[in-house]
Amino acid sequence: MTDVLTENEAEKKRLAVLDKRFRNAAKEKFSARCAYFSQKTGGTYKRITIRDQRTRWGSCSTSGTLSFNYRLMYAPQHVLDYVVVHELCHLTYMDHSDHFWRKVSSVMPDYNECKLWLREHGSELNIEDYLKKREEQALF
Repeated sequence: MTDVLTENEAEKKRLAVLDKRFRNAAKEKFSARCAYFSQKTGGTYKRITIRDQRTRWGSCSTSGTLSFNYRLMYAPQHVLDYVVVHELCHLTYMDHSDHFWRKVSSVMPDYNECKLWLREHGSELNIEDYLKKREEQALF
């Protein structure tokens, strides 16, 4: 018996390889964005972890660990940056108080647009939708 992949199987395998590349690139990308924005937000984080969460875009532990959903790699840069700023601000305020939101706003005044974008488009942050959008953009 030969190991011949159907066209559908080959496409699934190709997408899985591409998705893994995005996951691997996420650590570097989030590390760079955290380093950049931490100068604006203050606070010190200890480490960054990358996850594949279904219900969260990011989190900040009391020990200073920042966790990010790798699917944000498929989002526009300013949306990814919003989540980074949001989690960095939790290093100062571990809540969603008025003080916290003022701090977020001081670094990213349009944060509400990013929150809305995530609410409306978060389910589209996957390799298939990402590639479809890139193909559509290439047509114009």
